Amino acid sequence: MSAALTRSEKKRQDILAAAKQAFQQEGYDKTSMDRIAKLASVSKRTVYNHFESKEVLIMTLMAEMWQQVMHSPAVHFKPDVPVREQLIELLLREIEAMSDEEFLALNRVAFGYFFFEPDAMKRQLERMGVQETAMMSWLKAASESGQLKPLDANQASTQLHGLIKAEAFWPQMLRIAPVLTEPERVSLAERSADLFLSHYQA
Repeated sequence: MSAALTRSEKKRQDILAAAKQAFQQEGYDKTSMDRIAKLASVSKRTVYNHFESKEVLIMTLMAEMWQQVMHSPAVHFKPDVPVREQLIELLLREIEAMSDEEFLALNRVAFGYFFFEPDAMKRQLERMGVQETAMMSWLKAASESGQLKPLDANQASTQLHGLIKAEAFWPQMLRIAPVLTEPERVSLAERSADLFLSHYQA
């Protein structure tokens, strides 16, 4: 059982939830720290004590969302299960997480801001890039087992995400295509796994 949150941790969570709501409803530019404080039922000073600016808030929300997608739920490599079956399961979980409407909505807000702040985007990507994801851990284990060729797990993970994001993230975030149906998600996971394994399977 997880430990109870401290008063400060609870306030931090309330502020993040309020910021997410405000950003989604009003956009980044129109959201004020006063508005976030009101939604979180805390003082503006309390908001600034936890987050020094709106940029830090949006970056924190983005980092937490991407961490949820990339790290949870973890799929551990199983030497006795066909590698294709495992990879499809891993890809399906990430496709489903990327298809969440709240996840897409906040990404639209964040990218609307980052588009005009490329340095902030670069800093955020660098922060996320140093973390080992569930996908990277699985790829390393599969390669070490001999079922995949020797590979750079970071590069291979980027290639896999490129395959699924082309159909299951970017078109939806840009609102040029609907969220994939369940059969479409399965098809994308299978096609992406097969293309990846055509090069990397030992």
